[in-house]
Amino acid sequence: MKIEFVASAAAAKALAVLVHEGRVLAGSGGQLDVASSGALTRAMGASRFTGGSNSTLIVAAPHGVDANVVVLTGAGASDRFDDLALEAAAGAAYHAVKMSGASVLTIDAAHLTADQAARAAFAARLASYRFLKYRTTLKADKTPSIETIRVVAADPKSAEHAYGASHSAVAEAVEFARDLVAEPANVLYPAEYAKRVKGLEKLGLEVEILGEKELEKLGFRTLLAVGQGSVRESQVAIMKWNGGAKGEQPIAFVGKGVCFDTGGISIKPAEGMEEMKWDMGGSAAVVGLMHALAGRKAKVNAVGVIGLVENMPDGNATRPGDIVESLSGQTVEILNTDAEGRLVLADCLWYTQDRFKPKFMLDLATLTGAMIVSLGLEYAGVFSNSDELANNFLAAGPKVGENAWRMPIPAAYERHIDSPIADVKNMGNGRAGGSITAALFLQRFTNGTPWAHIDIAPTAWVKDSKSPTVPDGAVGWGVRTLDRMVKDSYEA
Repeated sequence: MKIEFVASAAAAKALAVLVHEGRVLAGSGGQLDVASSGALTRAMGASRFTGGSNSTLIVAAPHGVDANVVVLTGAGASDRFDDLALEAAAGAAYHAVKMSGASVLTIDAAHLTADQAARAAFAARLASYRFLKYRTTLKADKTPSIETIRVVAADPKSAEHAYGASHSAVAEAVEFARDLVAEPANVLYPAEYAKRVKGLEKLGLEVEILGEKELEKLGFRTLLAVGQGSVRESQVAIMKWNGGAKGEQPIAFVGKGVCFDTGGISIKPAEGMEEMKWDMGGSAAVVGLMHALAGRKAKVNAVGVIGLVENMPDGNATRPGDIVESLSGQTVEILNTDAEGRLVLADCLWYTQDRFKPKFMLDLATLTGAMIVSLGLEYAGVFSNSDELANNFLAAGPKVGENAWRMPIPAAYERHIDSPIADVKNMGNGRAGGSITAALFLQRFTNGTPWAHIDIAPTAWVKDSKSPTVPDGAVGWGVRTLDRMVKDSYEA
């Protein structure tokens, strides 16, 4: 999507104008005089459009407005107009005209600050995301026509600078993460995934890839146990961004990258199994974050570690009841091979704390179906041994429209993952508290490092999105929250 910032809306094809509840026009940018404003007010009065959030009304441009149509875009109550309300309005404006045949959407933000104008462009760009790589027979009238977002700003140069300084990098990172999650598993298998991560060195990241020989030598045996039934080699990708002071302790992010999850020998039901291509959503969030930090030249030292595997039911696959020694030296009884993500993360977490000695570790994973039972499909679960880390993450989410809720990790539940013949087993006793026992399992591999686990099983993929900036399908959930958390709490 091409983004432009201009001083006026002259010759606009589709001009989006913000309207607050009560049918109050938010600004004109010099386009709307008294007569044209009155015409738009009358048009609103003849409809049910009141300016509520996510609502739009398309009307013919009145006399004096140099545009074909005006998209009246609900911005909600004026006293509650914030960044998210602006993003929703800009996204809704895009959706109102995306199939209209118009190639340019002009958003009137002349009454807003430079950063708000930049944010409107950012939101429209996120709203325009589509994964159409494999759609080869789509007819033109079934394909969005908008190719350019043009934002009218009081100071176009300042708005363009604000967009380029941060918003553009984050948008590109979210798009990259969405692409990773949306790809089918026959295309995005561990080695190909690692190759794409390696390509991010062009942004200034240092990327190291560990193959199976290196992983076996290092002792990543719980991770390798997950992938040993696949003909695809397991990989670990390590990303480093050195934007802070030299020698400063880094912050670390770890992601589950199960490129496809059949459940292994404990195979899943056939219905819905195709969705398990997105069981690498946690790793995509980590990659997206590292992409964003490098893209906007964040003043922080950060490490991203992702474990990339396929969980397949081959004759060489791990069996229920097998015992494997983890990188930490702890032995793990694998009772269910479909509780595989925690095995991947166990070795990655231990490796991260041991090698990088970070200030904290935060992992993201589509870890448990129990998380969906607990919180539904709009909240991720947060488990942590650090109030400060959990609070910093939870404070960032609402600022970017990503919901999370803190969950308990009571020591009393530790007994549920004690094994009679190994140090720990990879699942609890039955279905009760499944997300909690999974988090407690991970905690055993943190070695006391401040840590948070984010279970994004409910949020990595959406089928009926209610947010204009989040199309159906891959969300890229977590990239914006993590980037905002780093910016607010950890950057110099």
